[in-house]
Amino acid sequence: MKYLEDVLISPVISEKSYDRISDSNAYTFFVHSDANKPEIKRAAQELFDVEVLSVNTMYRKGKKKRFGYILGQQSTKKIAIITLQEGDTIEAFGV
Repeated sequence: MKYLEDVLISPVISEKSYDRISDSNAYTFFVHSDANKPEIKRAAQELFDVEVLSVNTMYRKGKKKRFGYILGQQSTKKIAIITLQEGDTIEAFGV
């Protein structure tokens, strides 16, 4: 990626992501589909000034939706779960 700001798109706000924060200090983000684990780790460390222990990535397949008589599909998104060192937090989640 050319810029670090392009790697992390937005935080995932859900009950499951907040459970990960409280249980294992792991934060969940939507990331660019071309980003790899070292780029995600470097972006999180430099943007939020934290120490990243591990990065796990996965794809969330887009759901099929019906819009009237037209059948469409939401876009597939890449998700990264970033585990931080004990004591570090990211303020984007408001926790």
